Amino acid sequence: MKVIRFGLIGYGAWGTHHARAIAGNPGARLAAIATRSLPSQNAAREAHPHSTIYGDYREMLACEGLDIVAVALPTHLHFDAAKAVLEHDCHLLLEKPMCPALEQCDALLALAQRRKKWIAIGHELRLSSLWGGVKRMDSSGAIGEPRYGIMELWRRPYRLGSEGWRYDNKRVGSWILEGPIHFFDLARWYFAGAGEPVSVFASGNALRADRPELQDNFSALLQFPGGAYAVISQTLGAFEHHQTVKLTGTKGSIWASWSGAMDRTLHPTFSLKHCDGETVRSVPFEKTGDLVGLEEQVALLAAAVRDGTPLCATGEDGRWSVAMCLKAAESMKAGRVISLR
Repeated sequence: MKVIRFGLIGYGAWGTHHARAIAGNPGARLAAIATRSLPSQNAAREAHPHSTIYGDYREMLACEGLDIVAVALPTHLHFDAAKAVLEHDCHLLLEKPMCPALEQCDALLALAQRRKKWIAIGHELRLSSLWGGVKRMDSSGAIGEPRYGIMELWRRPYRLGSEGWRYDNKRVGSWILEGPIHFFDLARWYFAGAGEPVSVFASGNALRADRPELQDNFSALLQFPGGAYAVISQTLGAFEHHQTVKLTGTKGSIWASWSGAMDRTLHPTFSLKHCDGETVRSVPFEKTGDLVGLEEQVALLAAAVRDGTPLCATGEDGRWSVAMCLKAAESMKAGRVISLR
């Protein structure tokens, strides 16, 4: 089996998890890591002594013969780094949101098509054994035709991020592009049989008067053809990390939940339950309650490069999610329903 050479751009809180997932894959090699700060370089060198560490990703791309490069940078840096990766003829794993602007998403999609390269987007919740288990049950007809869903996140405030980028509206773009983007993606995925959503209505508010543009509380109603709908709701004004997905359909219902002290807790509590209208049962699944499926995402992208295995979430999926978040922001600002047709 060909070993796929990975590069990684960014070694912050999430980049370290990317590095661990790549290094732990037997079919992949974490050949190089690019990170700007000296403390991060030293940490990467200590944790991954067999990887070459760079201070500039452009130097890494020029010097290393890489197959795939993962980009785990703050949102406002996504476009330039992703463009450089594709221009060096590498496949791309780009964390969500794909980019803060649709024009940038379109430019990357066009470049990838010209270069004949994959773009995979970090909607790794699709590969979680828990949230993916909801999809498998949904697709098998376990609840009939989905009619209602809620994707809810109750959590502690966001981390500041490198140099406080996540609390700077110009760099983060919108907090809707942070957590809720995952739940818009899940809603579209779970309700795929109903067709593309037709409208969105969103509302939100800030807990601090000095940053009204950043909504700690956010909720959206996503309407699908035929009357089915999903609610996406998040609060950053709470504690710990508690995520739930609930679906009801014409023949039953599903309730999935995950709770931990933080979003990357290694020992969470979790459950997946199904009711056929009469009997409630707990549904077992293989892994022990992972919140995200980052290891699976790395393996799937390596397989895509190796033999053409379909991706979990493509660049087109990433663009759709960005567009949906921007429409939700438009609805929140206008105070009205926004048509998606």
